[in-house]
Amino acid sequence: MTQTTTAVKQPVTPASIGARLDRMPITPMHRSLTAVIGIGLLFDTFENSLSGTIAKVLQDDFAFGATSLKLVLASVFIGQFIGALVLGRVADRLGRRRAFLINLAIYSGFSLLGAFSPNAEWLIVTRFLAGIGIGAEQSLSDCYLADVLPAAKRGRFIAWAYTIAFCGVPAVGFAALWLVPLTPLGVDGWRWLFVIGALGSAVVWVLRRRLIESPRWLAANGRTEEADVLVSRMEAQIPAGQAVEELPAGHETAVAGRTRLRDIFARGLRRRTVMLWIFCSLSVVGYYGFGTLAPQILAAKGYDIVAGLGFTALSFLGYPVGSALSLPIIDRIERKTLVALSAGAMVVAGMGFAFTDSAVLIVTFGFVYTLCSNVFSSVSHVYLSEQYPTAIRATASGMAYSLSKLSAAALPFVLLPVLDSYGPGALFGVIAASMVALAVTVLTLGERTTGVPVDQVSVSPDAPNTKWS
Repeated sequence: MTQTTTAVKQPVTPASIGARLDRMPITPMHRSLTAVIGIGLLFDTFENSLSGTIAKVLQDDFAFGATSLKLVLASVFIGQFIGALVLGRVADRLGRRRAFLINLAIYSGFSLLGAFSPNAEWLIVTRFLAGIGIGAEQSLSDCYLADVLPAAKRGRFIAWAYTIAFCGVPAVGFAALWLVPLTPLGVDGWRWLFVIGALGSAVVWVLRRRLIESPRWLAANGRTEEADVLVSRMEAQIPAGQAVEELPAGHETAVAGRTRLRDIFARGLRRRTVMLWIFCSLSVVGYYGFGTLAPQILAAKGYDIVAGLGFTALSFLGYPVGSALSLPIIDRIERKTLVALSAGAMVVAGMGFAFTDSAVLIVTFGFVYTLCSNVFSSVSHVYLSEQYPTAIRATASGMAYSLSKLSAAALPFVLLPVLDSYGPGALFGVIAASMVALAVTVLTLGERTTGVPVDQVSVSPDAPNTKWS
């Protein structure tokens, strides 16, 4: 007599979904999702660099006064502040994939309208509305990749996405250098830059329709069967014989319970929230303070528009190079330590850029600055994505990230008067002070997150396997 044994399938829970995702090696689906997110981020960085890169051109074309120039530079960031708040909430309520499609549709449409601006007012309004669409792009991308990538490879592959993304910065620099002096089809060259950004994001919208929903988000919202199907598809792509990662004992019981948005100020998350809000508010002073104002700084040094655009484009080559250099170290050095080190390097390079008048040294220090700033940026995006439980990750991260957009909107009103009155040295002195304050905040208040599964974030400091420093 033969006895037949039937395997009993274990119940699917949010904890088991997270554990299976974290045990996986990198599969073709992981690579595909990272590439699609990276291409979308490329047009985000194109957009974020666009206004600053051509600000001097717009100032001459529209005869901007000082206030109009500041509003053009600030308007897109004010829109992004609103977009990061609103669309982060959409991503937690309706899903990461749906939020991606909404934000790209808004950005693409209004960026295209910006190309037809007849005056400063039209340009300011369309930049503001385009900003609403693009505002959540980076925080949504960070959260999505943190959801789907295994813990041991999370930093490296988010950095890969940003390496693709930051090719958009030199792309806008060289495109501006090429198109601004021209009038293709009788249309001002700077207007074609808006068209390129709009059409590119429309292509990304089509690509992102093929994204899977985040299995962690599905599981956290009670849709465990759908999450199980997606994770099984990913597991089916693991090559035969390839081992899965071993996770620490107890991982599947370490997932936080039901989390609400107000829990960001609960005992277990309050310190993270305070650190992130300070961090996001200060980070853009160093990052966008250079990227947005570089042409203005070069004009203050006496260089004309074409020379300034050329120096800026060459300096911007450091953005993708810096992001690529972060790849081999981002999962080996503790995140908060790498944030502080790269911020310090930005201070040194920035002061060199401020006080030299040599064309060669301007490009050299500019290149080193952008290189260091993108090591800083890549690790910052990974670090931001690791701070909150899945149920509120996009909303809470979006709230913190939105503060960076509010700070970026204030930069022209704060830094341009410093530049005009006291010169590049004083401007970079303000940037240096901000980056030092940021490094101290992260080192003293930041948690250790490298290699820690994102499911282990809890509102309770007594939760197992959660590191509290």
